[in-house]
Amino acid sequence: MPESSTRRRFLRQSTAAATGLLFAPALIGCGRNNAASTEDSPVPASPPPQNDRKIGVAILGLGGYAKGQIAPALQLTQHCELRGIITGSPDKIPEWQQQYGIRDENVYSYDTMDGIADNSAIDVIYVITPTATHRDFAVRAAATGKHVWCEKPMAMTPEECQDIIDAASRAQVKLSIGYRMLHEPNTRKLIQLTKDKAYGELRSANSYAGYAGNPPPADYWRGQRDMGGGALYDMGVYTVNGLRYGTQMSPAAVVEAFQRRQERANGVDLTTTYTLRYPNGMLAEGKTSVVEDYNQLHIEAENGWYEMKPMQPYQGVKGSTSDGKTLGPPVPNQQSIQMDDDALAILNDTEVMAPGTMGKADIAVIRAIIESAETGKEVEISN
Repeated sequence: MPESSTRRRFLRQSTAAATGLLFAPALIGCGRNNAASTEDSPVPASPPPQNDRKIGVAILGLGGYAKGQIAPALQLTQHCELRGIITGSPDKIPEWQQQYGIRDENVYSYDTMDGIADNSAIDVIYVITPTATHRDFAVRAAATGKHVWCEKPMAMTPEECQDIIDAASRAQVKLSIGYRMLHEPNTRKLIQLTKDKAYGELRSANSYAGYAGNPPPADYWRGQRDMGGGALYDMGVYTVNGLRYGTQMSPAAVVEAFQRRQERANGVDLTTTYTLRYPNGMLAEGKTSVVEDYNQLHIEAENGWYEMKPMQPYQGVKGSTSDGKTLGPPVPNQQSIQMDDDALAILNDTEVMAPGTMGKADIAVIRAIIESAETGKEVEISN
């Protein structure tokens, strides 16, 4: 293992400045402790812990999201510290050690990660690898006795999701799925509107998430169907979960779905559209793409509408209502809020906001959308 470079000390973002932005006045009031819970997670954000202990996080998988979003966000958290890395790419280790001051004893490979069980500096393993690998890595992570944070989509199938849930249960550790939007304060204001029935009973909803660009290449995991690539797993999980938290309901069936796929072996879907039906008869539309640009969550109710547009970019979401209210302002960093909430759940021994059951339920919807697209039939959703 390479020698660690001189440790860099990081200046953390001013807590007062960040708090001022988080709690800046908006036309619709809903503070951080008025949690945007869902039916699977009726849990408000935890209060501050009674001590100053921080949660030690080890990142498993040092790809683009880990490097560009999660590691920098950890430097802005109040209740977490980046203390370890787990990687299958030894060439990445020196850069991470130099940039984040990670000690040699907190560096692991995929082959040696089981030894983290004996490392008291690490409290959480955050799985940030291709979707098709989540099941195996998350199960192994739980077996070390460390809490598990798993990026979305949770896994490829509901059965794989259940394996992760069972592993966390056996090990008696907390499992949280990386649905950052559930922690984002302005999105939580939208959720509160639904919970309060502020505009009456819901009538319909739509959720669109896509980005324009070239189709993913075949030699990249996002361009491989069996690795979890393609529009539905990549961006579509935002639309599925958005409809879940935006309506506070679980869909009963996929009425119809269509997918435009690459015409090659293992080719991914470039665009997917679908219609969901809920137990009360309401319909909702979803659309997702890796070659078309759109981004919104829109809720129609009997006395008006409300929406987030855009609904999920890192740089900040924007919301509005039919009577001119604003859901805002943007927060400094979504991922840091997510990880602080999950850390507080550990420190206070409270329920997480995005449990494995929610991740599994969304994958059940995704699999039903695929089945409907392939068969041309309506497909009931079993959670």
